[in-house]
Amino acid sequence: MDKQIGLIAGSGSFPIIFAKKAAEKGFAVFAVGYHNETDPALADHVASLEIIYIGQIKRLIQFFRKNRITEAVMVGAIKKPGAILDIRPDMKAISLIANMHNNTHDDRILRAFAKVLEDEGIRIRTSTFLLPELLAEAGCWTRRKPTKAEHADMDLGWKMAKAIGSLDIGQCVVVSNGTVVAVEAIDGTDSTIRRGGEFAKGHAVVVKVCKPIQDFRFDVPAVGAQTIRSMHESGATVLVIEAGRSLVFDREEMIRLADQWGITIMVMEKSE
Repeated sequence: MDKQIGLIAGSGSFPIIFAKKAAEKGFAVFAVGYHNETDPALADHVASLEIIYIGQIKRLIQFFRKNRITEAVMVGAIKKPGAILDIRPDMKAISLIANMHNNTHDDRILRAFAKVLEDEGIRIRTSTFLLPELLAEAGCWTRRKPTKAEHADMDLGWKMAKAIGSLDIGQCVVVSNGTVVAVEAIDGTDSTIRRGGEFAKGHAVVVKVCKPIQDFRFDVPAVGAQTIRSMHESGATVLVIEAGRSLVFDREEMIRLADQWGITIMVMEKSE
């Protein structure tokens, strides 16, 4: 292999999916993961895996420099409530936060972090540049189509999800009968779906979209078979995601489960 790529890996399946695809395309992957976040199985799919604590920016840079990494991607989530216990900020991290002037929204932190790496000669690329086939295309993917009432909830959910995205709160809302019953915050999409289901008592619409100004280097909306399982357990009947701007894992399994449980998957280019 004559190509190398750095991988900054959070939790979930996406880091392993990315590593496998990169290897198929001839890249040697050098990964940095986080204690209690990154799946240890990632080690089986990369040239080297370094596990650090959140905030150890200098150690991350040293690892990439040692392996002559000039380009990297940031893939996978950080489970923020638990991550607080695993932060070990070094001087670079402390300086980064100090320069945020108390504006520590996710996007601002990630952009500032990317700028630190780029100043060190490590360019951050979009997480999708090797995985265009995972981006969702427009259409109804399932046998079941949304009802008229669900269409109204889809439209409201789209507008509300874009609104919370513009405030950097989250990317997902749950709507039922014209009312927003759950908004994604620090707990993540699956927890939002479960909370919404408790209030909706069935027939809820789940909408997950990009922020109005989305930086595709990080935090691209992603769904998979687990999303459909969470919806089934919560009584949600429709999933709406954004065409060309959402990652879909386990697509065939997603559709199989949705059809089995009478759930609609709608991929939209904009609110209709």
